[in-house]
Amino acid sequence: MPPDQGSTSGAQLHFRALENLYASAPVNALFDSRLEIPSAGQSRITFTVDERSYHAAGAAHGTIYFKMLDDAAFYAANTLTTDRFLLTTSFNLHFTKPVRGGEVVAEGRWISGKRRVFVAEARLVDAEGDEIGRGTGTFMRSRIALSSLPGYRSDEG
Repeated sequence: MPPDQGSTSGAQLHFRALENLYASAPVNALFDSRLEIPSAGQSRITFTVDERSYHAAGAAHGTIYFKMLDDAAFYAANTLTTDRFLLTTSFNLHFTKPVRGGEVVAEGRWISGKRRVFVAEARLVDAEGDEIGRGTGTFMRSRIALSSLPGYRSDEG
């Protein structure tokens, strides 16, 4: 169920718990990144691109684009359900510009769906403010309860 939008504290607790869930995922130890959820249906991941994520031609490999776009869209969608973890069922992405280094922001936005299937999009913006990639994903409710995941907790409560 979506957080009670009339209850700011309930929604805020859910958002902080999702931010903690992101930080607790072992894969995220590989990336200098941080998730922020400003409001329902939105997410923002700030990360740093450096030579560790380069392909042979000296720019960020597409895997970093996919990971950050997928995560941003996923968390934007998961703000709208407080009981279940969502799973990515499909994701389309478009590369616009290579990035060689610096801070990049992935901005996620929920588009539609609130019951079983959610659609969300994300875009990547480099330090110059240019869009470097964009993607749209479909996410389905899983059988995994958010409350069963050790990382899903709010430090406020």
